[in-house]
Amino acid sequence: MPPIPSTSPITGRPVPPDYIHTTSCAFVDNHGRSLLLRGVNLSGASKAPVGHLSYLLEDFWESAEAGGESFVGRPLNIDDGSADVHLARLRGWGFNMLRFPFTWEALEHEGPGIYDTEYMDYTIRVLAKCRDYGFRVFMDPHQDTWSRFSGGSGAPYWTLAACGIDPRNITATQAAIVHCEYPAAHAPEPANLPAMIWSTNYGRLLSQTVFTLFFAGRAYAPNCIIDGFNIQDYLQNHFIEACGRLADRIAAFEDGSLLDGCVIGWDSMNEPFEGLCGWDDVQVNPTAQGSTLKKGTYPTPAQSLRLGMGQAQTVDHWTFGVTGPSKNGTVTIDPKGRKVWADPVESSSSTELVGELPDGTHPRWGWKRDVSKWPLGTCIWAQHGVWDVETGFILRPHYFATHPQTGDEVEFLSDFWKPHWLAYAARVRRAHAEAIVLVQPPVFAPPPRFEESELQGRCIYSPHYYDGLTLITRHWNWFNADALGLLRGKYSSTLQAVKIGESAIRKSLHEQLGYLRDDVPALGNGDYPTLIGEIGTPFDMDSKRSYGWTDGGKHKGDYNAQEKALDASLAACDAWTDGTGRQSLNWTIWTYVPDDHCHEWGDGWNMEDLSLWSPDDLRSGEDDDDDDAGEDPASRDSASTASVRARPARAGYSHNAYTLLTDGARAVRAFARPWPVRVVGRAVDVRFDVPSGVFKMTVSVGWEDRVRNAPADEEGGETLATEVYVPLVHYAHPRLLEDAAQGRADTQSVGTVTTLGDGEECDIHADGDAGRGRGRAPRPVGQQPLSVSMMTTSTDATTSTVTAVPSSAPPSLTSKDTKDSPLSAGVRPAPLLVRDDTPNLVDLQVSISGGRAEVRGQTLFWWYDVPVEGAPAREYVLEVRRRGSALPVPGKGVLSAALGGAQAAPRGWCEQLCAEDGPCVIA
Repeated sequence: MPPIPSTSPITGRPVPPDYIHTTSCAFVDNHGRSLLLRGVNLSGASKAPVGHLSYLLEDFWESAEAGGESFVGRPLNIDDGSADVHLARLRGWGFNMLRFPFTWEALEHEGPGIYDTEYMDYTIRVLAKCRDYGFRVFMDPHQDTWSRFSGGSGAPYWTLAACGIDPRNITATQAAIVHCEYPAAHAPEPANLPAMIWSTNYGRLLSQTVFTLFFAGRAYAPNCIIDGFNIQDYLQNHFIEACGRLADRIAAFEDGSLLDGCVIGWDSMNEPFEGLCGWDDVQVNPTAQGSTLKKGTYPTPAQSLRLGMGQAQTVDHWTFGVTGPSKNGTVTIDPKGRKVWADPVESSSSTELVGELPDGTHPRWGWKRDVSKWPLGTCIWAQHGVWDVETGFILRPHYFATHPQTGDEVEFLSDFWKPHWLAYAARVRRAHAEAIVLVQPPVFAPPPRFEESELQGRCIYSPHYYDGLTLITRHWNWFNADALGLLRGKYSSTLQAVKIGESAIRKSLHEQLGYLRDDVPALGNGDYPTLIGEIGTPFDMDSKRSYGWTDGGKHKGDYNAQEKALDASLAACDAWTDGTGRQSLNWTIWTYVPDDHCHEWGDGWNMEDLSLWSPDDLRSGEDDDDDDAGEDPASRDSASTASVRARPARAGYSHNAYTLLTDGARAVRAFARPWPVRVVGRAVDVRFDVPSGVFKMTVSVGWEDRVRNAPADEEGGETLATEVYVPLVHYAHPRLLEDAAQGRADTQSVGTVTTLGDGEECDIHADGDAGRGRGRAPRPVGQQPLSVSMMTTSTDATTSTVTAVPSSAPPSLTSKDTKDSPLSAGVRPAPLLVRDDTPNLVDLQVSISGGRAEVRGQTLFWWYDVPVEGAPAREYVLEVRRRGSALPVPGKGVLSAALGGAQAAPRGWCEQLCAEDGPCVIA
């Protein structure tokens, strides 16, 4: 590791103790240890206000036209105690990173320049709670296909009106597919929305038009002037300033106490889209595979232009099967004269709020359009000479292939996206000077080149990656394809990209993530880390068989396929020797939905179902749900479903750590996996086998990797170590399983911390004694532990309240005293019950090739010698497995299987629970 600067590359000021550097393709702490940041997106439900999930049509348009709704309550309810349960669970899974989606709509829904400060203040309260649990956070200005009023999420309703669009006719013209109006606004059947059909909106008129205006309006729509600005500047200025106002407010809280120690950076706009910029011929769709999904109706841009003006069109129809997309016919779409372009209104007394007065003033939103250049009522691309509305003839088919004013060929990323990124980064850094700004170009597109003066040494490359075939087909197949390799031109035919068998699939996923990691040099001169901002897998595979809705319910609770799929993606992010010595990838999984997830509607957004946890999967609620086994979802009684949703234990609280971390979790063994959190040197080979629970890691360490600025212990030894998360999900101590089986809290306090010496193997188990080893006294570690926060619950027939358990939490993980601040209502210190000094959390067999190791809580600390200056680098190997047999899949029967196994636990504890000649109470 090269020398770590003591001053900030942006401000020149001394860096604080918790500063994270972005250098050498890694995150690095002030001591020179390389870091991994891994976590989850919290939360997918933040795309919509509380109570307005995407399938709900009632009051959908009316509330938007009236100024929208507050997003207070997203992503967590911090007033009823459930936030503590959810954050405790996430921390207990080993996560140290949160990507925090928020939408432009949440900030500015009431109109241009009117900011929802109540929501901003609520966001601050949530961030303070995340800080209490030790999370680092990236703020994510999230969007999908522009807005939830165009079938996605993100921008406020008024932005559509500003672009001259009448959102009420989006569905009729198929300018976008809107979930709550699918398939028709007059006869919606939102439960039948096809998987991932929402993403086809990127190939439809609204997204193609609005993103072109947002990124390149000055070039392609110079006549679109509103309040004296081109529509590009009008939209971008509002978006950037809304994000900046949130950053200002976060920075002002407690004199910036949330910055850097908690909020360390800002993502750029989620999954930006190029619109029509660079489109070669609007009369033709690309034949090569692109990032836009071909599924359902697939109009060309020319056909979409005509549909937008109410003209019927016969368009191609595509299906997506296990072999990918294929054309299966044509479909005629007839808007019956309804246009997506808004007409003006005749007077200010009109109840119509979409159109404007004859002088261009909007009676609701207040702007003034330059009607001399941009009159309402017709397609803006017709106004710019691309086509003729009356005849439908395309006059300038190559209009978007070059710059209309200069005739030069355009490159979307460098010409249009990068200037927006620079303006956004500059505004965010006005409030948050040390902000790490993420570079997130369009899906699967390599980033443009930056100058170091533009990135300022504080940057992360943050692409997204999903196993597309599994995501779209909702099935873990025995074959797959190198989709990214196809897009990047690696293969001359689709057949060459096909991968057969699980081993080949897993290798292919690793290679595809390698393509993304190898994009970093394209950014410029800096060696910046890579964080996969979204990765995950669907849980509603195979017609929701895991929910018990098929085959008479016999597969209920079986997430084996999902576990394999998710493990394949996450294992692909782990590093193994490839000749480069580069370490594992950082990631934040999509997604964790705390309250709104249910089996029927998934994450509550466009039928997606990727949440790692669901209240419908709580084993404590199995009796309530058993009657649903084998039922068709359309026949389920909504009232009874609602009553299940309102059960007091919906957050899944448990005194027992194993129960808290497994109950309601889906494929938890795949994502609660061991991983090196902080490493002296580089972790060059990281492997984890889920079924056996065996974790192996090789580190390479040289003189340049020596720990800096670390205090020595009383014996003059090193206090800072390599730290590895060892999840109790895989290595739970028998006492946790015993207590969970008996419904008891984990309150035992026996055992000691075990130390392992050079080249030794050690069992760390019930009595704390080492199976082998010299038994050296443990040294202090001087580092705050990973921990699981635990709460106590008291309930009555109608309410559930959560109160804090008194604890001696480390000061760095507790809130400051902010009781006098109006923002601090409900913000309490996070109590830590499962800590490094909580004994017997895990039951491990550990072997190391050198150095010494200690296990405290769910953290394994590993010290080893660093070569002296001039000596060659050394490698050390660590192996961890559960003592005895590996734990089975959490779920029905897991406790009896784990406790009743031949190698379950030392003799004595079971006999104390069961009568000598009677039945076992654990089984």
